[in-house]
Amino acid sequence: MVELLRKRGIKDENVLRAMEKIPRHLFVPEALINYAYEDSALPIGCSQTISQPYTVAFMTEALKVKPGDKILEVGTGSGYQAAILAEMGAQVFTIERFEELLKTALEKLSKLGYNVIGMVGDGSIGWSEFAPYDGIIVTAAAPRIPQSLVKQLKIGGRLVIPIGDLDIQELYIIKKVSETKLDIKKKFGFKFVPLIGKEGWGEDSFRNNGR
Repeated sequence: MVELLRKRGIKDENVLRAMEKIPRHLFVPEALINYAYEDSALPIGCSQTISQPYTVAFMTEALKVKPGDKILEVGTGSGYQAAILAEMGAQVFTIERFEELLKTALEKLSKLGYNVIGMVGDGSIGWSEFAPYDGIIVTAAAPRIPQSLVKQLKIGGRLVIPIGDLDIQELYIIKKVSETKLDIKKKFGFKFVPLIGKEGWGEDSFRNNGR
């Protein structure tokens, strides 16, 4: 899996080492263990997925994580992304809509020795209690950039988030240059589950699109 990531252009050796160490099969349903190291997204319940390894690697590389960084993850899911960040030395705070997913993820992370702090809530508005963050990574797609997340970034911090419609998105890599200036780069061709919340997709719009 890691060799495939190298071939696809992932260059950050810290990301690759973390992904080589973390046992991805522990974060997928037992029935799908045989597919754990393929480069594909897999269902984990509650209509959510564990992102494909390339997407995890690309987003993590874009975040430019350093040991000791305080990182907010929006969308805990399986806990795999949080494990990668924690293995890289980050202090990880994670928000999940579904209590059962959060509980299972935190149990797995604890067994692996990672002290990740999590809560159930609306990730689109962030977690102001522990702000500001060196980085924020959003593993669900929003229709626009959530301003609450931008506000919770440190100056010089990065927000990595998919933005687009419910079918396909661009990955935005946002650096907060100042309180009034953002540097935004975009990478096309990603697909995530929707970010539901006050600054994401509302429940009504989600239903109206037949999801």
